[in-house]
Amino acid sequence: MRNVSSLMPPITLSHQAPESLPILYRDDSLVAVHKPSGLLVHRSDLARHETRFAVQILRDQLGLPVHPLHRLDRGTSGVLLFATIRGAVLDWSTVRKTYLAVVRGHPDESGEIDHALSRQPDDYERAPDIPAPPQEALTRYRRLATTELPVAVDRYPTSRYALVQLEPVTGRRHQLRRHMKHIAHPIIGDATHGKGRHNRMFAECFDNHRLLLACVELRFPHPVSSQPLTITAPIEGEFARVIRALGWQGALPSAWLSECDYSHSIVHELFIQLFFKG
Repeated sequence: MRNVSSLMPPITLSHQAPESLPILYRDDSLVAVHKPSGLLVHRSDLARHETRFAVQILRDQLGLPVHPLHRLDRGTSGVLLFATIRGAVLDWSTVRKTYLAVVRGHPDESGEIDHALSRQPDDYERAPDIPAPPQEALTRYRRLATTELPVAVDRYPTSRYALVQLEPVTGRRHQLRRHMKHIAHPIIGDATHGKGRHNRMFAECFDNHRLLLACVELRFPHPVSSQPLTITAPIEGEFARVIRALGWQGALPSAWLSECDYSHSIVHELFIQLFFKG
């Protein structure tokens, strides 16, 4: 009698590897990860269908509880800091936060945006019946690079864009996005505070489908040892390809830009060159 099992095709069991986040720094009390654009930090009533959260991914990855010490918007990538012990407190007045963004237009070489912002409730909070008065908010910025593309997006035959370094002194909700809109230089990819025409142009010409805002560096004294600590998350993926396609890589420290993604960037840059020459 023939063995029935010999007549059956082999069965391959596939086990999907658990999702993980790149760890930028870790010690006995802190862990910093590189949060990708599109990932929520924690659960939100406004995105109940979502099943992926940075908090849960990192808990499963490390096998221990973690507690976010700050927030990044869903569309923002970069350094996200967690405590691994309860009660850990970071004095945010001592933290220097550095972001990079691509904005519409050519802002001044440097400046400050001192513009109060109304408080926006968290996703799980009920909006108050009587709105609270605006809170003071301050952002410093520096223009790193500019370009003028031969593409008519608005009423002009060309379109201007800039790469800027942003440092929020205060920490209001959506502060950077709201402040850049306030000075008429909205961040590319911002569906709420930006310009849809420019967002669509970057999607069509640069294959960019994300908010071009990233937290590239945190500097602060360690809450336990008081030793100075610098944590860096280099720009990568779509954001990095936009920077290279526009020739802005020389405007950034090497630690702020990931190595070239040759599977996409070479072909993509050739496309951009042909598009703007043709």
